[in-house]
Amino acid sequence: MSKRAERRRESRAAAQTKSSNNLYWLLGGVGLLALLVVGWNLVSSILDDAARQPVALEFATPQELLAVAQGVERGDPNAEITIMEFADYQCPGCQAFFQQTKPFLEMTYVEQGSARFVFYDFPLSDIHAHAFLAARAARCAGDQDRYWDYHDRLFQTQPSWASQSDPLGDFVRYSEEIGLDRSAFQSCLRSDRHADVVTANRMLGEQLGVQGTPSVLVDTGTGNAVRVQDWSIDGIRAVVDSALGEEDAS
Repeated sequence: MSKRAERRRESRAAAQTKSSNNLYWLLGGVGLLALLVVGWNLVSSILDDAARQPVALEFATPQELLAVAQGVERGDPNAEITIMEFADYQCPGCQAFFQQTKPFLEMTYVEQGSARFVFYDFPLSDIHAHAFLAARAARCAGDQDRYWDYHDRLFQTQPSWASQSDPLGDFVRYSEEIGLDRSAFQSCLRSDRHADVVTANRMLGEQLGVQGTPSVLVDTGTGNAVRVQDWSIDGIRAVVDSALGEEDAS
């Protein structure tokens, strides 16, 4: 073998060795990265104290329950009637109500001052694993005066986060997208803050006979709320207009 041929062979062998070493380093780096990701997820899960299910609460009287249960209001607090929605953020029917009927209610009644709208959490935690956490996430956004923005974002993105094994990271990202302080929001979400309010809202709905979501009730302030059986636009218009008519007549 000529010296030139031998040098070419040695050069190819060196290149192959270098390539193999680079591959080993690459595989080693990927393996290390995977271990770091797994390790971080494990640590995060250990440090994660986010309340994801209703908490134990006891109330001796209805007044005590009402003192903790808090709906989130929109519209004139002195409006003639109140439209109450008990909803689950992971419920597809609630998303449909948000997309199709709620805009009509807001434009026709709430913005005109004839009705106020109150949203109550009613997470169906037994069938919707992320509903309670989502309700708390909206409340955490409310701490920064952006409840309704986050409420809308949750329903707009429901198919995405609802399919995740753990949507907490998605919820934190949404907080950034609407301009919240990420650190403050994340601190709230990774705790049990607002778990009592969300649980009390669910209990209040049960006391009012709510069994599924969305459940919509119309209250004229007389002590008897009318349940909307058909929450399509036509169905809810009939109930609300009737309630307004009764209020005017009184």
